[in-house]
Amino acid sequence: MDEVLAYLKANPTYFLATVDEAGNPQVRPFGTIAKFEGKLYIQTGKVKPVSEQMLAHPRVAICAMGADGSWLRVTADAVLDDRLEAREAVLAEYPELQPMYAADDGNCEVFALENVTATFCSFTKDPYTIRW
Repeated sequence: MDEVLAYLKANPTYFLATVDEAGNPQVRPFGTIAKFEGKLYIQTGKVKPVSEQMLAHPRVAICAMGADGSWLRVTADAVLDDRLEAREAVLAEYPELQPMYAADDGNCEVFALENVTATFCSFTKDPYTIRW
């Protein structure tokens, strides 16, 4: 898990894929990742379609690419954690989001990534997978 966290911190823009109400894939750039209580978390706004999509269909995919040509593919269940302390922990790592979000604003949401499969890939090395 720490290797995935380090990769996403080093490559801070990744792409998050969800499924909309019609069953169509939706992909958008994302940038939050934090470790809290032994789990990785992402953050979004409750008013965004991505929130509704993760609540309806929690299985998500993440893809990030490194400057070295490597890439990381992650599949996971995005599980809403509605605790104030979880929101505070994620936002503490992203002070640049604090003008837009507050842990107690009724809009900020955080999702724990559970049942994770992460595969590190490269054109020069064999891929390897970790799960938790």
